[in-house]
Amino acid sequence: MKPVNTKIRRQAGVTIVEVVLASALLLVAIVPILKAMTSAQVTSRIVERKTKSLPLAQGKMSEIQARMLHDFSANYTEAAAVLSGQYLANVSDDRHASKKTISVSVGYDDNDDNALASDEVLVTLTTFVAKRY
Repeated sequence: MKPVNTKIRRQAGVTIVEVVLASALLLVAIVPILKAMTSAQVTSRIVERKTKSLPLAQGKMSEIQARMLHDFSANYTEAAAVLSGQYLANVSDDRHASKKTISVSVGYDDNDDNALASDEVLVTLTTFVAKRY
C-alpha cells in the first residue's frame, strides 16, 4: 500500500491577490501615458487651427488692401466675418485720413456664438497703408 501524501499540492496559476496587484501596477503605468496622449492631441489641434488661420488672415488682409486702392476713405472695420466654416475674422480700421492701421484677427469659434472672443483669436496681422495721391 502506498503512503498517503499529507501535503496538499499547490495548483499552478495566479491568485486573486496577484491579479489585483498586477492590475494596480498597470493602472499606475497607463494613466501618465493617457495624459500625455491627450495633451499631445490638444496641442495638435491648436497647431492645426493656427496653421489654417494664417492663410485666411493673409487672404483677408490682401482683400482689404485691394479694396483700399479704389476707396481709401471707406471704413473697413468688421466683426465676426465668416471666412471658412467656424473660422471668423475681426478687422479694425483706425480711420485716419492719410494713413491707416489695419488689423485682421482670425480665430476658430469654439463656442458657436458667431463672435470671435479674445481667447479664440489665433492669428493677428497688422499693416499700415498710406493714401496715394
